[in-house]
Amino acid sequence: MSSDRSVAPPAEPRLLPIVTGAEAAILALNNEHASELSWLDANRFASLLKEAFYARRIGEADAFLIAFDERATYDSPNYLWFRRRFTRFVYVDRIVVAPPLRGRGYARRLYADLFDHARSAGHDTNVCEVNSDPHNPLSDPFHAGLGFTEVGQATIHQGSKTVRYLARTITLAHQKTSN
Repeated sequence: MSSDRSVAPPAEPRLLPIVTGAEAAILALNNEHASELSWLDANRFASLLKEAFYARRIGEADAFLIAFDERATYDSPNYLWFRRRFTRFVYVDRIVVAPPLRGRGYARRLYADLFDHARSAGHDTNVCEVNSDPHNPLSDPFHAGLGFTEVGQATIHQGSKTVRYLARTITLAHQKTSN
């Protein structure tokens, strides 16, 4: 009797749009992480999805990322900070991976797809904010590893939150050189 102990490598996580049937589960995941993101009701969440440049998920609600470009009508103080300083950009408003599924590369997969999507749309800068207070210790090294660097700081929401603003340059297809 022989046993095959080989294990197939995990499949690349499939990225899916955030569609009407998936909104409730994604909203629940968002609101479980309201201190890092912000709490949303169903109407506000639906309006963000309509404005989004990019909105993708993995699984029913294993992970998701929502981003806006400079053309969005969005009143977030963080988004507006970038809009006053950058002419053209893609702003990551929220990304979260369900805690039991962290460490599987889901966030990196979502970001890689966002970078490709932004590049193909002609964007050269991705931006986001990371909480300094309350601190989000996983976010700092993750974003640094993706090439984001600090471009500013702010205290928002009547002093209840301090954030660091980060930016990352995207190499556009026509700027790539081959060796």
